[in-house]
Amino acid sequence: MSDKDLSENVNQKEKNKKHVILIVDDEPDILNLTEKFLKLGDFETITSANAKEAMKVVEERFNDISLMLLDVMMPGRSGMDVLRQMKAEDRYKHILVVLFTVKSFSEDIQKGHALGADGYIVKPFSGKDLLKYVQDMLS
Repeated sequence: MSDKDLSENVNQKEKNKKHVILIVDDEPDILNLTEKFLKLGDFETITSANAKEAMKVVEERFNDISLMLLDVMMPGRSGMDVLRQMKAEDRYKHILVVLFTVKSFSEDIQKGHALGADGYIVKPFSGKDLLKYVQDMLS
């Protein structure tokens, strides 16, 4: 195989590589629905029901994860705390963090952006809009 063929093969594998999305939400219905919508877009998904579980996944798979959909209001540790930790650690900087919440007040959105959120999705959402938003973020 020539260098050119090898290079083209590597490039094709990169194009076909699935983006891994970590979905973090304490509501099982939201978690399952979001996962189903993203799988329609051929994304690999990982789900976590709380901040502690999510950070364990991030520590284990941070090289694989492209984007995190992060609920803001969760029992225990909030999504804002997770966002702060994600943006403080260099090894996680490549992971896009999109806050995922019912809180649509401008001060909440501003706080998220101030902490380094890459995007903001307000619940309820349509599956079509969510999928397009995530595809646009990753393109």
